[in-house]
Amino acid sequence: MNFVFLSPHFPPNWYRFCVALRAAGARVLGIADAAYDSLRPELRGALAEYYRVGDMQDYDQLVRAMGHLTHRHGKLDAIDSLNEYWLETEALLRTDFNLVGVKSDRILNIKRKSRMKEIYRAGGIPVARGRVARTFSEARGLADETGYPLVAKPDVGVGAVATWKLDDERALERFFERKPPGDYILEEFVQGRIVTFDGLVDQDGRLVFSASLAYGRGIMETVNEDDHVFYYTVRDVPSDLEELGRRTLSAFDVRGRFFHLEFFRNTNGGLVALEVNMRPPGGLTTDMWNYANDIDVYREWANVVVHNRFEAIWSRPYFCGYVGRKYSKRYAHSHEAILAELGPLIVHHERMDSIFRQAIGDYGYLVRSPDEGEILEAVRFIHELC
Repeated sequence: MNFVFLSPHFPPNWYRFCVALRAAGARVLGIADAAYDSLRPELRGALAEYYRVGDMQDYDQLVRAMGHLTHRHGKLDAIDSLNEYWLETEALLRTDFNLVGVKSDRILNIKRKSRMKEIYRAGGIPVARGRVARTFSEARGLADETGYPLVAKPDVGVGAVATWKLDDERALERFFERKPPGDYILEEFVQGRIVTFDGLVDQDGRLVFSASLAYGRGIMETVNEDDHVFYYTVRDVPSDLEELGRRTLSAFDVRGRFFHLEFFRNTNGGLVALEVNMRPPGGLTTDMWNYANDIDVYREWANVVVHNRFEAIWSRPYFCGYVGRKYSKRYAHSHEAILAELGPLIVHHERMDSIFRQAIGDYGYLVRSPDEGEILEAVRFIHELC
């Protein structure tokens, strides 16, 4: 199998996917704009060839890179980056080079939130009322139907960037006075907390791994208020969440991919669909899955891609939490004090790439325990302010 991996060096922990692909028997071919010598040794060792382009935004350069790799290695079979940013680019390349996976005719279903809503509704999946509003008059008409608050977010976007809560008509007016370019979707504000249904499906659409994340607070609030964040994998996925997650996978016909499905658990206990993401959750979540289950999800994904099988046995014996800290805050406990106090609860810690800081912080800790209370106490200690 000739597998093209776009931007294999980013995020930093994604190199493990390339290592796993090679171990599974694939020929891994990388395309990116980073200097070859800047790639970590494990990644260089996994790549059969690396083609450096001058500009990843220049589609013609990517086409030439794909043509070069085809000439050198024969027919290409698959392409991915497992990265939200490149989903549309990958779909175009799959279409132009006739590769397996999501092509251009389906990509807007998983990129545009307005198209997602149509598929949710067709599948009988509860979804927040809302639509693309290009003028103040259109937005005010929606507010007349739903009332305030409203949430305004890019129709194509990720990670709560450029997302606002609008509490009244004056806030709606101010939004349209400063509205960024591009389509925005406005929808009713759902009071509740975000829960997720995440995992991996094989090439036949069978669910082979699942997980769920609980958040300390919403990502929109974390980004807009520059707050620190924590979230953690749960040990038991509620049955109604799994049922609605499976229905969503069927409605979107997900095959051979990771997925990250977001829902609101509203104050009445019901679930409302928020959005679909056809890639792994961000940050260190894939590593959290490994620690929560004592498995290697990188290897299992590669097995699904190359052999269409998932071999690991998993049972979620642990909660695993991510606790992010921001350098802009004054914390009561130093890094050294955290390591000394929490000891074996901390299974990993690292400085996070600055591009992620708004959402998940400058430095992250992974904490693991079979006891949810221990996770929450560790969060309290790490986040305690002076």
